Amino acid sequence: MSSMTGESTWQPRYVQPADAGVPAGPDGLREFLRASDTGQLLTVAGAVVFRGFGITTESYDIVADLLLPSRLAYVHGNSPRTKVGRNLYTSTEYPAEFEISMHNEMSYARRWPSRILFFCDVAAATGGATPVVDGRLWLESIDPEVRAAFAAGVRYTQNLHDGVGFGKSWQATFETEDRSEVEAFLDAADAEWKWQPDGTLRVTQMRQATLRHPVTGSEVWFSQADQWHTAGLGADGAALAEILPEEELPQNAYFADGSPIPDDYITHVQEVGMAKAVNVDWQIGDLLFVDNVAVAHGRRTFTGDRRILVAMA
Repeated sequence: MSSMTGESTWQPRYVQPADAGVPAGPDGLREFLRASDTGQLLTVAGAVVFRGFGITTESYDIVADLLLPSRLAYVHGNSPRTKVGRNLYTSTEYPAEFEISMHNEMSYARRWPSRILFFCDVAAATGGATPVVDGRLWLESIDPEVRAAFAAGVRYTQNLHDGVGFGKSWQATFETEDRSEVEAFLDAADAEWKWQPDGTLRVTQMRQATLRHPVTGSEVWFSQADQWHTAGLGADGAALAEILPEEELPQNAYFADGSPIPDDYITHVQEVGMAKAVNVDWQIGDLLFVDNVAVAHGRRTFTGDRRILVAMA
């Protein structure tokens, strides 16, 4: 990843019609993508913004199919979102007044998407940027004591209700009503699971906290411990922890041996990620193409309407 250095000078690459030498419009972007090695482009840049091509919901598929030839369903996803097209989802439905901290999509899962494509359908009135951060820089910037504590990995726990309760239901999480499908998925994911008497599904997964990029070999921070831990959820996390016993929280994170992660470790990881991130300030029609291992993403607070759609592969 030659252009991604350990310095805070890293930026996503911007591709516009004039730079690409193609006409403005979706057909111009298709022409550029057909003539380009998009895999190499993404490996070198980490994140690419395609701007000025006037992409709309109608023209999205013809461009997205060149960047994500086979789109994944958001199965076992833990963010609230709505399916709006062919494995195309709202990026999140988390309230506008809350920031979403930096994360690599589904880094808590056995399998995660390698590429993510965001599309700006409606830009916020104010704010609403998608911050992105070089995963190597994030890892290097975390206090050595904290990094060392996570060396053995993370234990993620989930309680997925049966239709009524806090957090997501198991039906929404796995996009099925069939328990046997869920069980097969979790068995293949090396997860421990148990159905509770009230229909809740309790899931435990052991995962890594860092990862080596499969192409470049660079080690990156690759963990969502801070988004699962109550200390990383602000007032919401504190309120839930007051109401529910710890073992019944919708989700939580522990060190690999099951011991608690100190709150200050969680806030440190979050604050470092946000501080080192670079904002992508959306314009309508923008596409943001992200290497999901090399680069983490989040969301800034906003006002007004904002509609960012996302697909993964």
